[in-house]
Amino acid sequence: MTSDGESFDSYVAAEGAALLRFAHVLTGDHHLAEDLVQEALVKAHRRWSRIDRPGAYVKKAVLRQYLSWRRRRSSGERPTDATLEGTAAQRDVAEQVTDRHALRGLLATLPRQQRAVLVLRFFEDLDDATIAELIGCSATTVRAHASKGLSRLRRSAQTVDAE
Repeated sequence: MTSDGESFDSYVAAEGAALLRFAHVLTGDHHLAEDLVQEALVKAHRRWSRIDRPGAYVKKAVLRQYLSWRRRRSSGERPTDATLEGTAAQRDVAEQVTDRHALRGLLATLPRQQRAVLVLRFFEDLDDATIAELIGCSATTVRAHASKGLSRLRRSAQTVDAE
């Protein structure tokens, strides 16, 4: 049960931005990330007084929404950041933005399970057992998804570099 001191509103105020970042890394789409977080928070609000660990509950709800087979992208179009040009410092920033954009693009090519495992492992810094519990599979399956996902990212990155 949530403590009386932690209201739903205070939880959202304290953790909302982190949940949105988590969902954005999963989806690669800011609007979809907002939708996932909103749906997860609606579900949590309904049960708020019965939830033992709200942070874990809401994060798992976001993850489940993302992994749901019912969620389909409505469009294949993806907006991109403008390339920065100018001073050497701006070029360094531009390279970082370009690298981040390329990584997001490569992550988007992965199957949802592999992408979720990599985000949970490297963005959320979770161990295999915790990831397995969140996704609903074994730790061995988590390691297999991570291995296949990283291998696919490496191959894709080499292909991009060769072009």
